[in-house]
Amino acid sequence: MRAITFDHFGDEDVLRIADVPSPTLGQDDLRIAVRATSVNRADLLQRQGHYPPPPGASEILGLEAAGVVSEVGANVRGWQIGDRAMALLPGGGYAEEAVVHAGSAMRVPDALSDEEAGAVPEVFLTAHHNLFTLGRIGAGERALVHGGGSGVGTAATTMLKLAGAQVLVTVGSDEKAQQCLAHGADIAINYKTEDYVEKAKPVDVILNHIGAAYLPRDLETLGEGGRVVIIGSMGGERMASIDASRVLSKRLQVIGSVMRPRPAAAKAEIVAAFVARFGDDLEAGRIRPVIHKVLPLERAAEAHRLMKASEHFGKIVLTM
Repeated sequence: MRAITFDHFGDEDVLRIADVPSPTLGQDDLRIAVRATSVNRADLLQRQGHYPPPPGASEILGLEAAGVVSEVGANVRGWQIGDRAMALLPGGGYAEEAVVHAGSAMRVPDALSDEEAGAVPEVFLTAHHNLFTLGRIGAGERALVHGGGSGVGTAATTMLKLAGAQVLVTVGSDEKAQQCLAHGADIAINYKTEDYVEKAKPVDVILNHIGAAYLPRDLETLGEGGRVVIIGSMGGERMASIDASRVLSKRLQVIGSVMRPRPAAAKAEIVAAFVARFGDDLEAGRIRPVIHKVLPLERAAEAHRLMKASEHFGKIVLTM
């Protein structure tokens, strides 16, 4: 099968397309003939040598894929060859075939194209698990999402609005602020020209992919009983000291979360929780990704450069 590979860590130019062996199917797995995948920030980190796949996972880039089931493991029930599927992967999405535990797969509704389906699993499951399961956001509460124009940010906005929450986002330009407002955000804050703490506080839940650098100010932004969920460390892993008295007096919670290394059973629970909450919205087409650009697999390096520039809004998709 064809796949994007690289022989050593480096910039986008290390990526190349090559013929590689097809992945082995386990008894609990599905084999998907991939039609679309999409680029995530973790792919860039892995290419640079900063985010290795979990033990036993494919070394090929790609944390999600969509296509058609071409083989079903002996222990799998409810799936048939020819079914459309989209799946959360620990790796292996940038290829013509992907093998995944059946619990990490979801059916693709008729409302979604292959390109849209390939951009759903990673960002919608990430946003749902961290905002709804861990952050316990409720109707009428206020959520602040850093990076509102990202794939996770746009997915979060979609679900938060469907759930009746108020959505605040931070972005790096006035253009992205307008795009976020058009997508449904209630308030969009350009962090380069505005103080997000003063403009946003108080909020109930914050989704933070920047990491430790934002945590002290996030704690200022939270209201009584607020929760901040940290899902990344783009801005660094270490921070200045925080005011513990603020955490105690306001009964704040700081929650760390990462999806990729979790065992198959845990990922199956994450998938099931998302489908239980938003499955009807998915079927009706109310859950769909914002797609910035679609490129063929051979142009993966271009897709990585586009993401690195951070000028995109939504998802960058690769098709076979």
